[in-house]
Amino acid sequence: MNDPVYTLQRGRTPLLVSLPHAGTHIPPALAARLQPRALQVEDTDWFLDQLYAFATELGASLIVPRHSRYVVDLNRPSDNQPMYAGANNTELCPTRFFTGDALYRDGQAPDAAEVQQRVATYWQPYHDALRDELARLKAAHGHALLFDGHSIKSRLPWLFDGKLPDLNLGTASGAACAPSLRDALAALLQSQSRYTVAVDGRFKGGHITRHYGQPAQGVHAVQLEQCWSTYMRETAPFTWDAAQASRVQPLLRQLLQRMLDWSPA
Repeated sequence: MNDPVYTLQRGRTPLLVSLPHAGTHIPPALAARLQPRALQVEDTDWFLDQLYAFATELGASLIVPRHSRYVVDLNRPSDNQPMYAGANNTELCPTRFFTGDALYRDGQAPDAAEVQQRVATYWQPYHDALRDELARLKAAHGHALLFDGHSIKSRLPWLFDGKLPDLNLGTASGAACAPSLRDALAALLQSQSRYTVAVDGRFKGGHITRHYGQPAQGVHAVQLEQCWSTYMRETAPFTWDAAQASRVQPLLRQLLQRMLDWSPA
């Protein structure tokens, strides 16, 4: 399904893979208000549609936005409440890069009315599609599974201390999915030694995981945040690293397969 805001490929299993920060498009009128550096969209979750291309082979549904997170952050609540209280955060319509530097030219940041316009234009359609696809999957299979895929530079001092773990599984501290699913995915990640792993550490899951993960209602959500270094070059120009990607993709495939093999008790 092609929409101006997203693409959705509907699958045949209970699993929906969401990649909310993989978009790169910035409308020209907005681009003119941003710092020139912003046009490189450096804070993108780069190449995730390529990294997770196998998901549709497994029968999963796949939804990917067209627009950059600099337009609106699809993994933030529409009321712009911070995801991690007491820490540096980027907003629903970000005004800073992940380095902390200003994203906009002086005086060009959006006001509250513009933020709400962007929510209506870009955020709401993506979330409507997420909601409707999860409802379709639940109706067809009795339950729905949501995998929210993300990636990030391994060192970002403005946001985090030190180097991030390679693979970060988030389940809203266990609230977003059944305990047995969390345990099964954590066990798989922890059974290998190539990558460092955290479970419900700094990344507990953003708005999508927290909002849609309702295990009592038959919808089970998890987030995976992984370091760019596991599959791409971390410095500009950002490029795909085929050798690194070929090492991590089998594990990601196993992770999605483990979700599909799981069933509610």
